[in-house]
Amino acid sequence: MAVSGGQDSLCLVKLLIDLRSKWDWELAIAHLDHAWRPDSADNASYVRELANQWQLPFYLRTAPSQTISETILPKTEASARQWRYQLLGEIAISAGYAYIATAHTATDCAETLLFNLTRGSGADGIVALAWQRSLTEGVTLVRPLLEVTRQQTGEFCHSAEIAIWEDATNRDLKYSRNRIRLELLPYLAKHFNQKVESHLAQTAELLRADVEYLETAAGELLAEALSFDISDTSTNTSTNISTNISTNISAKNPDIQDTGAKNIPKKDLTKKNILGQLPRSHLSRVNRRILAKAHPAIQRRAMRQWLQLVQCSPNFDRVEKIVALISAPNRSRTDTFPGGAIARVEGDWIVLDNKEEN
Repeated sequence: MAVSGGQDSLCLVKLLIDLRSKWDWELAIAHLDHAWRPDSADNASYVRELANQWQLPFYLRTAPSQTISETILPKTEASARQWRYQLLGEIAISAGYAYIATAHTATDCAETLLFNLTRGSGADGIVALAWQRSLTEGVTLVRPLLEVTRQQTGEFCHSAEIAIWEDATNRDLKYSRNRIRLELLPYLAKHFNQKVESHLAQTAELLRADVEYLETAAGELLAEALSFDISDTSTNTSTNISTNISTNISAKNPDIQDTGAKNIPKKDLTKKNILGQLPRSHLSRVNRRILAKAHPAIQRRAMRQWLQLVQCSPNFDRVEKIVALISAPNRSRTDTFPGGAIARVEGDWIVLDNKEEN
């Protein structure tokens, strides 16, 4: 359990302790000290004391410092989050834990939705907080409190007489999320909907299912459009696609035997099972006639996934320029992307020319 000492994480710990006998859980506490605050060491000591009181193993990691008063860890939310998840994964692997539980709540879901919405994120960014996701190989991140609000975790800690460590940075309005939590959400609750946090979290949950479906459909579309690139179109296309895919998967993974195209289930001809196995040279072009059959929403997602595969960072403008090539005249092309890549139309294909490979 990732524990900061705040009300959300202490609520999580107490709930899991109360339930562990029923589910035979082995619990431990991990605390990550960013070393940003003068009281951060005292904060870590407090969490250690709680772990001792609850008789739980305790793991502490502190950000390295280049001077006595300055930490190497950049003071940004993104860098801190990346650092935390990396170390949590390392702790779990070294100590033999398969799950890491964090105390994200419905309030965090609402904050994330509003924060990403103001930045122009699509549905993927809005539903960034999932109930669970793979953190690293063999370790799953879980968020059991996503239907619980921050007000409820505070009330729980008060009723359980658990002392909360107040983090002063949580009230610093220079951080956008704090401003959303302390100013925007209370304003919305007062003037629009008292249950705004729960309702926004519900919206994120509804969108999450839509995103999962659309991502799967886009992956299948991209797999089909890319598969044409490794087939000899002068012969039986379907057979060649399956045979080439089977060969590539078998060559990359010795645990999968090449039993022939006729034995490969259609459900296995997916992005997850295929695209990661193909060499980069097979990813440089997609069949736009295949892409044209799909809805624009699926096309956009498929092209975003394609740009990610070829390591060309996707953003809204780049994706839209690629999508426009699906119906563009022959020899149409985009302007140069960062890194020198250019997408162009070549007959039935959209081809991505990488400057570094020319």
